[in-house]
Amino acid sequence: MSKTPSKHLAAVNTAIDEAARTIPPMWPLEATVAVNPFLGSSVASLGATHARFASMTGQSLFMKEAWFQQKLDSGKIGDSDLAKAIKAYGAGPGLTPEKIRQRLRAKDATGEGRIPTVLDLAGEGSGVDLRAIMTDRVTAWASNYFDEGQALWQVNGRGTVWSSWRAFATNDLTPEVLGLSDFCQFASSLPDDAAHFVASMTQELGLKDAALPAYLTQLLFDLGGWSQLGRYRLWKAEMAGETSPVMTELLAIAVAWEVFAFRAHGEAIALDWKRACRERENSGKLPQHAQLLEILQYALDHAGQRELEATMAAPRDAGRVDQRPAIQAAFCIDVRSEVFRRALEGASSSVETLGFAGFFGLGVNHKAFASDTEEHRLPVLLNPSLNTVETVEDNAKADREKRFRLRAVRAWGRFKLAAVSSFAFVESAGPIYVPKLLQGALGLKSGKSTRSPVPRIAESMPLEARTDAAETILRAMSLTRNFARLVLLVGHGAAVTNNPHASALQCGACGGYAGDVNARLLAGLLNETAVRAELEKRGIVIPEDTHFVGGLHDTTSDQVSLHDDTPSAAHSKDIEAAKELLDLAGERARAERAPALPRVARPGKLKRRGKSWSQTRQEWGLAGCSAFIAAPRSRTAGKDLSGRSFLHSYDWRDDEGFKVLELILTAPVVVASWINLQYYGSTVAPEVFGAGNKLLHNVVGGFGVLEGNGGSLRSGLPLQSVSDGIDFRHIPVRLSVCIEAPREAITEILNRHESVRALFDNHWLHLFAMDDAGHLAWRYAGDGQWEQAFATSPAVHDEVAA
Repeated sequence: MSKTPSKHLAAVNTAIDEAARTIPPMWPLEATVAVNPFLGSSVASLGATHARFASMTGQSLFMKEAWFQQKLDSGKIGDSDLAKAIKAYGAGPGLTPEKIRQRLRAKDATGEGRIPTVLDLAGEGSGVDLRAIMTDRVTAWASNYFDEGQALWQVNGRGTVWSSWRAFATNDLTPEVLGLSDFCQFASSLPDDAAHFVASMTQELGLKDAALPAYLTQLLFDLGGWSQLGRYRLWKAEMAGETSPVMTELLAIAVAWEVFAFRAHGEAIALDWKRACRERENSGKLPQHAQLLEILQYALDHAGQRELEATMAAPRDAGRVDQRPAIQAAFCIDVRSEVFRRALEGASSSVETLGFAGFFGLGVNHKAFASDTEEHRLPVLLNPSLNTVETVEDNAKADREKRFRLRAVRAWGRFKLAAVSSFAFVESAGPIYVPKLLQGALGLKSGKSTRSPVPRIAESMPLEARTDAAETILRAMSLTRNFARLVLLVGHGAAVTNNPHASALQCGACGGYAGDVNARLLAGLLNETAVRAELEKRGIVIPEDTHFVGGLHDTTSDQVSLHDDTPSAAHSKDIEAAKELLDLAGERARAERAPALPRVARPGKLKRRGKSWSQTRQEWGLAGCSAFIAAPRSRTAGKDLSGRSFLHSYDWRDDEGFKVLELILTAPVVVASWINLQYYGSTVAPEVFGAGNKLLHNVVGGFGVLEGNGGSLRSGLPLQSVSDGIDFRHIPVRLSVCIEAPREAITEILNRHESVRALFDNHWLHLFAMDDAGHLAWRYAGDGQWEQAFATSPAVHDEVAA
């Protein structure tokens, strides 16, 4: 291998880093969180990203023209929406809504073209699908290398990614059986240094420095979910202040396959390969038909914003009175909570609901009862600050017995999966599972009941630190006065079975786990007499008769369970009354959700739907998410937002220095954008950013799924999460962030956080400032500028409060 010039080596290292950061991370199945698939592309617009992405994958980042045509024909997108989109993109006076319609009717296919790799060209010439062979053999190696306990037999040693793959490929005869002569010898001759190998081989392939970022990014995309799993490992390392060579080494594997094919077929593909290299140097230009799709996408977004403004402009709920509520219930901002909150408030005018990120401000590293697994129940953008554990009862002997029984059950479960016992187990123990199979098929209860473990902070936490946490959380919730007698802190989770992607239905703010632990911990903290006394010194007076109770909202059944871990006899009747209201709200919420789910004859069936292993759509998750609203609840109370809006309680008048506003824009809004864009990507580009068909899934390594028995690791959401089999359940629109606050304050915060501002400047998200009547009065136009939006009057907060 010839010596690589330092200038080229530096260019390669820069390109490797750029390529790695273009790939979104993929969290493992046990703690799946929504990830923005365009995480590394926010510095460019969706249109520019589409052009680059299409040249690498052949996939579009927009829906097809025929789909947009249907939206125009149905009136979903109107001329006013098209006119707004034309203006937003500065398309000039010559372009009109009618011309858009004419151009759309004249175009019947997107025609996205992928720039070929060496494997593509060599495969075409030889008649052998070389890229498919690479995918198959990389999966055979990676599913074992990255395994997290599913495989009982480890075929190859761990080592580094690069050394492990080289050892595997040196002894893997499958490529040679398929006609790739001397592949094993080639693999055995590869050098130890992955980065230098990539640099020298890009020279051999004749790639100029300008083509490197696009080419190397394309190779990582061709590795499918394996590169995304590698990106997750790099993410985790960097969160811990470390680094990892995993992306460079995965890239070296892809480059090795390219070089092998180039040496075997280089002469035959020489002209086509030179042409492909030149195209990469100029990739990223937006084709004319893609400009049309970009305008149509903006028009679709605007149509949804018109509907949202119409809902927000409707008269406020006049039935509610401004007095101390009997019950306050704080839910996660998750869009599924909107339906239940509206139902709960409709059940009683004395109930007030609030919205806050579902980890309730406590970033915990949690160990469940009798488990050594660490669960990071907080947003993945943060590191945990508290260690917590669960206990069942104070009796140490009974506690040990319960732990022993639970561990015995887990050991039995592992035995069932063992290769040496699989056949014998099925033959001998199969009949005893008949009742369990019937329960799963019919969605019946098992009849077992166990006492819920109580979460506790594992380490000593000084009073000042506990008070600091309580104050910060209450102010961020805009809950600093007028406390109810009973305050419910309700996290959410989804009780489902036979669903590898079950964690994707849990609380994203809790890292893919349920939110009950965080809610119960906060309730205990706020019930402490000492903490309340310190809070009073800081201006937050919690009445003596106020009692906090944690709970869990099961979003599949819309049933809420309460956990009074610090019981108050004086509030027993209040809690019973709250349970009755929660049950009534659950009935109303199920009645609203049932018609949207396939084959639900009666709303009551939703109580058991999550327990049935035959269901491919236990619930719709966050499908349909399209708006984020940060404002007092009075702006949205009683208004049907159809379970499509994240609702965060916020009153800018109580936000000294706009610290809470800054927190909202830099944390919950970013998390919501990840969710929205994951659903977007899984809908418009399912071949790359979707997990495929649930019916064909096979779990691999305990961390992901294959579609069928081969192919690459799949990431993103399954088809059943975004479609009912006929139509899309999720309409791919970009999130509209609506905040009631002075524009100047919002702009100042955006100027301090360039990465957040880029999301709005490049139209990955839309931003509105609401006036005090609830209108979407001002639209952020980019580059720190605002323009009037929907309100008929410019009455909006123009002055930042002193």
